[in-house]
Amino acid sequence: MGLGLICAAIVLYVFVLHHNPASAQEYPVKGFDVSHHQGDIQWQQISPQRYQFVYLKATEGGDFKDRKFQDYWLQAREHGLRVGAYHFYRLCRDGAIQAQNFIETVPNKADALPPVIDLEYDSNCINTYTREQLLKEIQVMHDRLYQHYGKQPIFYISKSFYNIVLAGEFSKTPLWVREYHGKPDLKGKPKWLFWQHTNQGTIKGINKAVDLNVFNGNEDDWTRFLEHNGIYPLKKVEDLPPK
Repeated sequence: MGLGLICAAIVLYVFVLHHNPASAQEYPVKGFDVSHHQGDIQWQQISPQRYQFVYLKATEGGDFKDRKFQDYWLQAREHGLRVGAYHFYRLCRDGAIQAQNFIETVPNKADALPPVIDLEYDSNCINTYTREQLLKEIQVMHDRLYQHYGKQPIFYISKSFYNIVLAGEFSKTPLWVREYHGKPDLKGKPKWLFWQHTNQGTIKGINKAVDLNVFNGNEDDWTRFLEHNGIYPLKKVEDLPPK
């Protein structure tokens, strides 16, 4: 292969095919998300300075609880990481039932990140509700988590689900967008809060590929986001007045 073809192949891989777009590097606040699929994690090897946040899968549908959640939750917090939990929403289950599953599983901690509802297409469930009914059920779960935890929930969304189901709805709910082929680009151009830019990341201490994310802002923006949610430096949490 000639030098020109080699260079062309490298450019194609780096700028078109590679699953970790360079554009994600411009965001200084970085994090990752995991579930039991990542297996045993050596949390002591993961730097809270390099990764400012981690989200853990807690629940799915009306009764599934991730078997690694409790261990991850305790260990990640013990090692100084800023931790939140997410729920995989099943499109054929009532929102109230799913909310209760999450609330029974995820502790209500003042220093935890806001709860996340993972909304994406589920081929086994997509025809259970009409769009209007589905929006009502999602609203029920959203409101119950907001009431219980006192923090505005976040929607993790796939581009297709947002454009077809959510576009124009829940205007005050922050978005966490899964997009591996460039920056998030959603119908109506809503502002996004988190961006999952690859599912093939590598982190020392985790043996399997991991989802990597960035926060839409700089360190000062991140601090304001935390303070808006009543979250302060870990060493100060114990000094806060009780609720």
